[in-house]
Amino acid sequence: MAGEAQGLCNGPSVVAEHDRWTVYSSKVNLPAALNDPRLAKRESDFFTKTWGLDFTETEVMPSFCLPNITKEHFGPYLQEMTQRERIHERCKTICPNKDDVDAVSSITTNQDKSRTELEQVPKIFMKPDFALEDPATFNMVLPWSHFNNAGGKSSRDVASSKLLQEKLSHYLDVVEVSIARQISLRSEAFFHAMSSQHELQDQLQETQHAVAVLRGRTAAMDQVMCQGPLQALCTALTRNNCVKLHNKLKLMAAVHQTQPTVQLLLSTSEFVGALELIATTKEVLQQELQGIHSFRHLGSQLCELEKLIDKMMVEDFSMYAHSDLNRSLRDEPQVLEKERLESLVFGLLRQRKLDFLDIYSDEMIVAAKAIVSQCVADSVVQIEEIDAEVVVKLADQMRLMTFPQWFDLLKNVFESFLFFLQRIKATMNVIRNVVLEVLDSNQKTRLLEDSCSEPSGQEASQVPSLLQGQAELAYLTHEGLFISDALNDAQQKQQEQKQQRVVPAAQDQSSAAGFRSQQGRVETASSDSGATEMSASREQSFMPGENMMPTDFELNLVINNLQELMYTASDISHDRCVKVLTARAKDGSLERLTSAEFVCLSQAVEGFVRDTEELCGRRSVSLRGALQSQANRFVHRFHEERKTKLSLLLDNERWKQAEVPAEFQDLVNSIANGRISLPERKIPGPNDRKPTEFLLVNGQKYAVVGTVLLLIRIFLEYCQCVNDIPSISTDMLTRLADLLKHFNSRSCQLVLGAGALQIVGLKTITTKNLALASRCLQLVVHYIPIIRAHFETKLQPKQFSVLRHFDHITKDYNDHIAEISAKLVAIMDSLFEKVLSKYEVKAPMPSACFRNICKQMAKMHEAIYELLPEEQTQMLFLRINASFKMHLKRQLARLGVINDGGPQHGLVVVDVAFYTENIQGLKSLERLDLNMVEVWEQKR
Repeated sequence: MAGEAQGLCNGPSVVAEHDRWTVYSSKVNLPAALNDPRLAKRESDFFTKTWGLDFTETEVMPSFCLPNITKEHFGPYLQEMTQRERIHERCKTICPNKDDVDAVSSITTNQDKSRTELEQVPKIFMKPDFALEDPATFNMVLPWSHFNNAGGKSSRDVASSKLLQEKLSHYLDVVEVSIARQISLRSEAFFHAMSSQHELQDQLQETQHAVAVLRGRTAAMDQVMCQGPLQALCTALTRNNCVKLHNKLKLMAAVHQTQPTVQLLLSTSEFVGALELIATTKEVLQQELQGIHSFRHLGSQLCELEKLIDKMMVEDFSMYAHSDLNRSLRDEPQVLEKERLESLVFGLLRQRKLDFLDIYSDEMIVAAKAIVSQCVADSVVQIEEIDAEVVVKLADQMRLMTFPQWFDLLKNVFESFLFFLQRIKATMNVIRNVVLEVLDSNQKTRLLEDSCSEPSGQEASQVPSLLQGQAELAYLTHEGLFISDALNDAQQKQQEQKQQRVVPAAQDQSSAAGFRSQQGRVETASSDSGATEMSASREQSFMPGENMMPTDFELNLVINNLQELMYTASDISHDRCVKVLTARAKDGSLERLTSAEFVCLSQAVEGFVRDTEELCGRRSVSLRGALQSQANRFVHRFHEERKTKLSLLLDNERWKQAEVPAEFQDLVNSIANGRISLPERKIPGPNDRKPTEFLLVNGQKYAVVGTVLLLIRIFLEYCQCVNDIPSISTDMLTRLADLLKHFNSRSCQLVLGAGALQIVGLKTITTKNLALASRCLQLVVHYIPIIRAHFETKLQPKQFSVLRHFDHITKDYNDHIAEISAKLVAIMDSLFEKVLSKYEVKAPMPSACFRNICKQMAKMHEAIYELLPEEQTQMLFLRINASFKMHLKRQLARLGVINDGGPQHGLVVVDVAFYTENIQGLKSLERLDLNMVEVWEQKR
């Protein structure tokens, strides 16, 4: 800047005469002065050359007072004058002007004469390369060969010489006359140019005199008004240059202290402060201290230092994750060194190390494995039967435990993983808060920059006036030659000042710990004043560099990764628990659990899954899937055991009416009250009720066999499993349907198919066996809708299609009951056919045949009366009576007995009356309408 003042003082004076020659004394022509070498091409516009590039031609708005004249307005005139012009041109061609003809003929004659004379001159004299010193040319012009070279000059030679001289003189005269003629033709223009030159010299003298007067007056004004203010401006420029130099030196001193300050910040794990300091220093080197030789290696050193900090942050975060996930789960706080974690996350975000969550995920997997190992080791220590030195593998140790011991271990694993997930969630919440804070800071900074980039109307109106008011001062203090450059520099300086006011405000908006002011961090980390001066000069001298923080999209991606990490943590926890479950189930021990034990296991797993789902927001399926797999195996074993038990009971069932213990009656009563579950077993006591003969269900008596009582308890066990383990509802429903089908088909084989004769050793299948089997089937049919309604409450609407199994089972049972009824009717039907085939109408009456029939029907009634309800007994005997009437009618027709009032008719009437009296005399058949009139053939 000192050179600016010196150059300004030594510049050309506009008022004083030039005493000594300078670079400004050089003279150039006007086009050279107007040609700007900085332009890409030369401008042809005079105004742009004179007043600079800022002068541009603008389109002049047309006047509203003048009409718009087009070519059509001149159309009538052109049409009128076109014909006259053609006539005029034709007349000029036909009758030329006399003066023009004379002048043309004179000029033509003179030109022809001159041309003829010039043609007499030899062509050699007209050549542009004519050179007399050339020997060939000289010999052609002066042919000395015509002269006598042997001796002196003869008269002939003298004559030839004179003739040659006259010829050359004639040529000279011809040329001179031709030249004089050409000069005479152009003399008027020549003399006009000479007179114009004299006038121009007079005007230049007047102009020189006026300039001398102006210089004298301007010199007085310069002496009085300009010398002092110009000196003051030069002094101000010198002072500003000194201040800038001083600030530059202070900035260099602060930059020199960067590396020690960074080392001090790193010693306190202040990674964000160190990175901000490095970024600020690199920015200063690129903008303020560019080209300084002593700092030529500092930029590369800072880059290497920044890479080292990156590695340190990654290693520190890895160590933090390892120590956080492998410490005690119950005694210590959830978040370890919260400030350190926030500082690390800020630093990693600052350097765009957005994959730091992968490090945490890897440590999380290792920690999850360690949790299971530690829980198994703690459980094995408390069990004396297991020697950890002999049995090394965790899976083998778990299989040696009893179920209660293993179940306690599993609950301990579940509890440990819940603490583990809570700790991970707390850590992720801290990281999420940091990311949200950075995201909010970015948005506030962007809004502030947008608001500052749009000046208000008042500021926008002040800018042109301010520049206009400072135009003269800017031009006087500017180093260049054009006022437009001075105005551009003034406007740029004003924008820099405004940006310097915006930057601290934007920095104050950030409340994040990692975005503190660089000046505050440096003052805290080091007592050296150079760092503080560097921060102050940074705020005053330049804008901050490019923002290294991630974009909003990247920050939102990190937030999504945090949620995905929680999902991963949940999946890892479930996977490790699946390992514990499958290690125990490898030898099939989980399949051999009792229903109560498996229910406890299922409830524990469901509780853990529910807690992790609430904690992590993810429905992990691996543990549920493993439990479902074990549940399927459990259901298979559960069903096979009960199906085998039912098969054994049926194979040993003698199909005799069994007494009903009080506990089974209470079980039936609880079902009637809407409780579909097994009651607790009671210890037998002296005051227990005695067994009853029938099972009372909703006021109806059911005579049953012992197998059906146990079947009721078995399907209640199925319902109880569904209550405890809702996830196996569909599987359990299909198995229960299979069990009911098995009971129906097996009982049909044993009773209707007479399989009990060979398996149990029964002598015959009696009507009482058949009636008892029918009543047992009716009892099962009574409970099928209740079972269906219970399962329907446990199924999802999309699973209701499996309920159709109960409809098929009900139909099969009803068909079986109808077949038993048909079998009872068939038994009596065969008896009627056998006995009535021997019937003869003769005394004594009643006949032995009818006595035998009534006796057999009384036996059947006695066998089934107490087993079947009254309505079913009446319906059965109505069908038997219909069969009897059919056989009797057929036999009477064979014997030829008709309803004619004869002796045979009377005897048959006596037998029929005896039959009717005996049948209606049986209990519950008093009101039975036998309608025996249908047995008679009509009178012929």
